[in-house]
Amino acid sequence: MANHVSALKRIRRNEKRAVINGNRRNMIRTYIKKVEGAIEAGDAAAAAEALKNAQPELYRGVAKGIFHKKTAARKMSRLSARIKAISGK
Repeated sequence: MANHVSALKRIRRNEKRAVINGNRRNMIRTYIKKVEGAIEAGDAAAAAEALKNAQPELYRGVAKGIFHKKTAARKMSRLSARIKAISGK
């Protein structure tokens, strides 16, 4: 158990940040699920719009340290490829 005031404060801060990071991660997952739902429905226009909304949130997660940069890039690339496939381009 931590004995120093600074260590106790760090534990409290880490617990608060874990909740905030978890909420943001769940929000990003929801955005991605909206894109995937539109892709499954075969609606390329809705999927492209959902991807456009998901992109800034995904990269904001990278900036906040929730996701690795290459993880976000991989997700964007795969979603974009799937949208391109259903749009017939």
